Amino acid sequence: MMNGLNDMKTVGIIGAMEEEIALFTKNMDNVCVKEKAGITFSIGDFLGMRVVVGKSGIGKVNAAVCSQVMIDLLDVDGILCCGVAGALDDRLQVGDVVISTSVIQYDVNVSAFGYEPGYIPRMNKREFLADKDLIDMAYNCSRPRLRHNKIYLGKVLTGDRFVSDPDEKERLRKTFDGCCVEMEGGAIGHVCFLNNIPFVIIRSISDTADGRAAEDYRRFVHLAANNSYEIVSSIITHLKDLE
Repeated sequence: MMNGLNDMKTVGIIGAMEEEIALFTKNMDNVCVKEKAGITFSIGDFLGMRVVVGKSGIGKVNAAVCSQVMIDLLDVDGILCCGVAGALDDRLQVGDVVISTSVIQYDVNVSAFGYEPGYIPRMNKREFLADKDLIDMAYNCSRPRLRHNKIYLGKVLTGDRFVSDPDEKERLRKTFDGCCVEMEGGAIGHVCFLNNIPFVIIRSISDTADGRAAEDYRRFVHLAANNSYEIVSSIITHLKDLE
């Protein structure tokens, strides 16, 4: 395990979709492309730092596989997940950014045996905590980059479904005190916890996870992805300066 962020030499960047990683791969130098388990990894230099960019595919299993390959075979020292999410907190507007304090897989449910929703039996875990130093860096990097949007710290909820129902949105918010909802971050946090690797999830809001979610997502996915790209770019710049 690293002693601090100054020991982070190779950063893994995960996005589920092409829209979420396109700006990274476009602006990388000395790129080598590898494929493993059906996932494409671009390895090279981004803003002077070695990065591994993985297009995981949508959903928890894809994100978990992508994370483990990065850790086992591509020697990343930490993982940043970037992209889009649906808002649960009513304060959030399209383009705002959520930086994870923790991640929860809301669709894990063993309540028949007395466990709280999201609780993983025999792991004694419900939440996976993001790395505090990465949280602080992400927040500080976000403020000068996002002049027209707000930045929030909060719980990121993950499940294998696109939330577009107002009743489900309210249930998730109340049950888990969640800030936003998406489909990969909880699995990435789970894998990073098992491997003792620091992580943070950075999500820009593309929709409000209600009856307009699908329409809003199609309209704003690129705006939201660009905002998360701006923040991750700033984080990479700061990490490079620590070397």
